[in-house]
Amino acid sequence: MAYQGGYPQQQYGGYGQNPAAAGGYGGGYGGYAPPPQQPPVNPEIQNIFRNIDKDNTGRINNRELQQALINGRGDHFSDMACNLMISMFDRNKTGTVDIYDFEKLYNYINQWLHVFKNFDRDASGHIEESELTQALTQMGFRFSPQFIQYLIAKNDPINRKEISVDQFIVTCIQIQRFTDAFRVRDTEQKGIITIGFEDFLGIALSMCS
Repeated sequence: MAYQGGYPQQQYGGYGQNPAAAGGYGGGYGGYAPPPQQPPVNPEIQNIFRNIDKDNTGRINNRELQQALINGRGDHFSDMACNLMISMFDRNKTGTVDIYDFEKLYNYINQWLHVFKNFDRDASGHIEESELTQALTQMGFRFSPQFIQYLIAKNDPINRKEISVDQFIVTCIQIQRFTDAFRVRDTEQKGIITIGFEDFLGIALSMCS
């Protein structure tokens, strides 16, 4: 995703095509001139946005984002990953992001790519059990080997015993969200909570949205 000083696109994944790095929209493409209250968007990100916004609506949806993102296996990012990331930056709850939301999303994905690269020690484009264990440990999670194996198996239906960058992003975001929900209820900080069925369902269903 990072075009300069980041992952080699063919190996680690990122946008499916390399847009022009210089210049802005020129002639006011798609009405994207920022309103006075908004800071100007980086010209490189403007061009990336324009290349992804295939229907020229001024907004990017899940499918457009998915077509632009490639993981280390050469596959497009999953529906779940793209839906999750769009929802995180969709201020108006339309299922799309405008150029200002996209700038934040772009930076967010690049941060995750940087994290993934740090733990993909063999530069394979995916991470295995030991690499995932190290990544989650450095994020502050202490999981058993059995749970790490479960996380990989959950994302690895054909038993390659590895996860790609989009699966890694989804897994880490879901773990953090559940952790936040758990901590709110763990008022005594014992690592154990009692939870009602409806409360549990509410947490679980919120993770799917």
